[in-house]
Amino acid sequence: MIVSASLDQTVRVWDISGLRKKNVAPGPGGLEDHLKNPGTTDLFGQADAVVKHVLEGHDRGVNWACFNSALPLIVSGADDRQIKMWRMNDLKAWEVDTCRGHYNNVSCVLFHPRQDLILSNSEDKSIRVWDMAKRGCLQTFRREHERFWVLAAHPSLNLFAAGHDSGMIIFKLERERPAYAVHGNLLYYVKDRFLRKLDFTTSKDISIMQIRGGGKAPAYSMSYNQAENAVLICSRSASNIENSTYDLYIIPKDGDTNTDPETKRASGVTAIWVARNRFAVLDRAYS
Repeated sequence: MIVSASLDQTVRVWDISGLRKKNVAPGPGGLEDHLKNPGTTDLFGQADAVVKHVLEGHDRGVNWACFNSALPLIVSGADDRQIKMWRMNDLKAWEVDTCRGHYNNVSCVLFHPRQDLILSNSEDKSIRVWDMAKRGCLQTFRREHERFWVLAAHPSLNLFAAGHDSGMIIFKLERERPAYAVHGNLLYYVKDRFLRKLDFTTSKDISIMQIRGGGKAPAYSMSYNQAENAVLICSRSASNIENSTYDLYIIPKDGDTNTDPETKRASGVTAIWVARNRFAVLDRAYS
């Protein structure tokens, strides 16, 4: 099957099972041998590709359409600023739902290779990530002066590429490396909603305390203060960096797991310790 998108406002699914190899030029034996075997040439036979489904629903020209690799689904994006998802079987194809949110023509759209997500980009200078189940926008990535035109997904890694007016970017949807800090033979790191400590000498890995946050604003970076036995944990929203915060935690003493850790939260992109009792914060204005 092949799916095509057109400025005639339709998406078409083509059956190419009847596709045959055609010889146009004479082979190594020359024109004489070629004419002796006319069966190898079929220039005027029936059409090889047959339109199986015609999907109508967009109000403007359709710029992109693609199949889902695991499910009988198609996603399309058009100049009507809409993203439509379609389902098909052997007999028919029909519209499932529509995602709205782009402010200009949708240039490209694709299914996430391993998650129930749809990625789209647009001339509104944004890349959006959509939940296939809820049909809602989960994340938005923007560039100030570049219109986006094309998207591609790596087949096995958590990598995506997007082409824009002046070049391309390669990006990930989520951070794969945990927030961590190393001190001597100890590694402090965040896993799920817990701060953990790994001792390199004994390979002992224990949970120290539960932290705030998680979800849409996971821990992004960490700074450890040995003198005060405290950590700064920065949380950052992937869709909006201005929603970044940092938390100051006083780590409980060893064995004291019943006491809630002391914590203070404030806004800031990044925070690091610069002295025993002082830390610096990069605010939203990057100052």
